[in-house]
Amino acid sequence: MATIVIKIGGGEGIDPRLAAPEIAGLVRAGERVVLVHGGSHETNRLAWALGQPSRTIVSPGGQQSRRTDRRTLEIFMMAYCGLVNKTLVEALRGAGVDAVGLSGLDAGIWIGSRKGAIRSVEAGQTVIIRDDLSGKVESVDTSLLGVLLDAGRVPVLTPPAVTPEGVAINVDADRAAAATAAALGADELLLLSNVRGLLRDPADPGSLFEEVGPETMDEARGAAKGRMKNKVLAAEEALAGGVGRVVIGEAGGEGAIARARGGAGTVFRPQAVLA
Repeated sequence: MATIVIKIGGGEGIDPRLAAPEIAGLVRAGERVVLVHGGSHETNRLAWALGQPSRTIVSPGGQQSRRTDRRTLEIFMMAYCGLVNKTLVEALRGAGVDAVGLSGLDAGIWIGSRKGAIRSVEAGQTVIIRDDLSGKVESVDTSLLGVLLDAGRVPVLTPPAVTPEGVAINVDADRAAAATAAALGADELLLLSNVRGLLRDPADPGSLFEEVGPETMDEARGAAKGRMKNKVLAAEEALAGGVGRVVIGEAGGEGAIARARGGAGTVFRPQAVLA
């Protein structure tokens, strides 16, 4: 019985509910599905409405993340664990899927460490941030996920994760999905968002990497900009953890999952592992 982990991004213009009929079809076909989702756009909207606009941290290496103080984390959880998660569970159950909404905080599914200090480039200067509640998933407790999957349920997972001390932390959902796929021994990881894949030139839609292997991995790392850096890193981490293959593709419209599984986007093969 195949296991597939699907991560659907939360960027503007993405409606993860459109995936519900496809996920229902996968479950009927006997596949074990874990769905991971983001919620960045709804978080930004809620933050504006509450008078606390979101801020972005850009590391010296160019990776982007959300500036997460305690108030921002509270707004983050309202959007991710509340509106987005439960709306998606509602759509899945309407499609006949026995979905269960969870966060990485619940039952300690995603355990991670909080970053002690973050370097951020602001106005050309590198500054140190020490009060950020963000980190990285370091271990995945699959016991609850296994019980749910064995019972035919579909876990619907979203950040935050939790530290061993019980503190909720914001984590990158792509990399959390990769860690989950590796821990479950998944056959496939799909990272679906509002981009069609990894481009050699972000300004040229025709410059898509259709497949990444050992001979193109360095080029792929160099081409990844902004949020795509996290997706490429997630793909590498998943493959290094034994996942069969990873596809970075588009989430938009009906049939997005089938298109990605058919190779639409950028396919990372098992030989493309961390150097």
